[in-house]
Amino acid sequence: MGKFGKKKDVDLNPLHYNICLIGLSGTGKTTIAKEMCEKLCGEDGYIHFDIGREDGADAIQGIVTEKIEDWAKLVEVTDDIIENKETDYSSLQCIIWDTFDELIGLAEKEAIRLWNKKNPDKKSDTINAIYGGFGKGQDKAMELILDRIWELKKVGISAFIIGHLKRTDITDPVTNETYSQLTADTTQRYFNAIRNKMHFIGVAYIDRDIVKEKTGKKNVVTHKDIEINKVVSEARVISFRDDTYSIDSKSRFSDIVDKIPFDCDAFIKAMQDAIEAERAKSGKTLEESQKEQAEKDRAAEEAAKEYSDAQRTRKVDAERNDELISIIKPKFLKTTAENKAAVKGVMSEYGFEKFTDPDIPTVALEKIVQILS
Repeated sequence: MGKFGKKKDVDLNPLHYNICLIGLSGTGKTTIAKEMCEKLCGEDGYIHFDIGREDGADAIQGIVTEKIEDWAKLVEVTDDIIENKETDYSSLQCIIWDTFDELIGLAEKEAIRLWNKKNPDKKSDTINAIYGGFGKGQDKAMELILDRIWELKKVGISAFIIGHLKRTDITDPVTNETYSQLTADTTQRYFNAIRNKMHFIGVAYIDRDIVKEKTGKKNVVTHKDIEINKVVSEARVISFRDDTYSIDSKSRFSDIVDKIPFDCDAFIKAMQDAIEAERAKSGKTLEESQKEQAEKDRAAEEAAKEYSDAQRTRKVDAERNDELISIIKPKFLKTTAENKAAVKGVMSEYGFEKFTDPDIPTVALEKIVQILS
């Protein structure tokens, strides 16, 4: 066996990275995400998740979207994508999660449901009281979200996360000084958890030039000229890096441009330029890197296919298994010898002696139910 550790080359495809864009409502976040995905991977290369009460797709013509009303719908849709990636979703490369704020709400409800099911004597209706409190409920909700995102990544589908923006006061842990910052409209615990997993975080806001203008009037007490602030120009922009820390943006690429116009092409170019600047440090020609990228892509596609196949044939859904077993038990006792032999044949096919085994694939139990029905 060879030694561990090998030199890594950056991926050349921007959509192979996790992207996050936060901004005020109505700034065009969903539109720019749609346009970017269409340019980078085509109309069949993305699906927009319209989560909870967001309705972000209502006014966007032609967007490929799916309404995600609750966690059960999210699991249903993502499982279908994962299990049928090579057939129904062969072109899919990216999911637009719109919005992170609403996704948290769904995940919190699911975390509470799971806790109450497992702990019927300690039921709760608040995220702060479950799993022992002290933020552990929020950690469980975030675990559910990241598990979904990473399951999709295993079949080659990246995340483009959209979130809302707020201004908040931050206390510096070293100096204890307080400063204002534009950041995601969630708790800092949630945003830090997702922030650490993103390669690009853009913050969309209105950049205004404001000047003082005299009104021609004087203060009756001080007799000084009364001045007002006047906006002389404004433009939508996206920040990827802010050295003053007043904007909570981020990039893992050191050569990312600080700020760009709020524009699809400018966003794509900023990512591509940052990736290329990092790639150039390898000393390889672009042609060499592109050839290696093609080989990596082929290997990734094969790995994604294997994982998709495994999920389709070997996945264990514990809750679904409980339901199926409750159906099988009474039917199995009353069924014919021929059916019992067929059931044993299914269990043998999947390598199990008992259909109550906790690791038996859900698809096997579904086959048994069909036999007994």
